Amino acid sequence: QVRLVESGGGSVRTGGSLRLSCTASTRLFNNYNIGWFRQAPEKERKFVAAISGSSGSTDYSNSVKGRFTIFRDNAKSTAFLQMNSLEPEDTAVYYCAADFDFSSDASDYKYWGQGTQVTVSS
Repeated sequence: QVRLVESGGGSVRTGGSLRLSCTASTRLFNNYNIGWFRQAPEKERKFVAAISGSSGSTDYSNSVKGRFTIFRDNAKSTAFLQMNSLEPEDTAVYYCAADFDFSSDASDYKYWGQGTQVTVSS
């Protein structure tokens, strides 16, 4: 069982930045691929970014590519999502997830955090 705790959400204006953190309760953090997903009110959960545990390979949705950066610090069992140039359309609850699969499909992830709210106002 892996417990994930997100932090770093908040409210910003258009063009602002936030950094989300996802800390895992495992010393084998480098074995897990980490994905970030987001869910806006009354909408389905969508893929944002993913990073592999071993090679550090990354993947991004087209909507955030060039604005968001995913990275990780395996020594601290923590993954990050740096979000720049935020837009109102980025408003959502952001979730991190972990699994052995490197995937952009939420159904492939076994472990999930509780989510952190990001609100971007114009």
